[in-house]
Amino acid sequence: MRAIALALPHVDEIPSEGFDFRVANRGFVWSYPESVPGKRRVIRDDIAVLYVGDEAEKQALLLGEPERFFAPPSYDGWPLVMLRLEKVTKRRLKELITDAWQMRAPEELADAR
Repeated sequence: MRAIALALPHVDEIPSEGFDFRVANRGFVWSYPESVPGKRRVIRDDIAVLYVGDEAEKQALLLGEPERFFAPPSYDGWPLVMLRLEKVTKRRLKELITDAWQMRAPEELADAR
């Protein structure tokens, strides 16, 4: 995942317990901060949080590929999905990360790609 994200233009990896990739200071893929009631938050590097752009895309992924994607109630209303990394091929991961980057990059950067 790191190689895929860092191969995209103008990407920065922000120091974190897991991974956190941004373009123009806008997050597009990062480690899932799992919250368990009564326990300390756990950073899951086996699950990625992906920016998906809008609710329609989010629902399409959640309903179409429930073995790969989920969204806990705390993410309701946010254009984000959680991706189980062990359930995705490298090719599909590259597509998802590139799409997330494209949606978060400023227009002039995205157009230059």
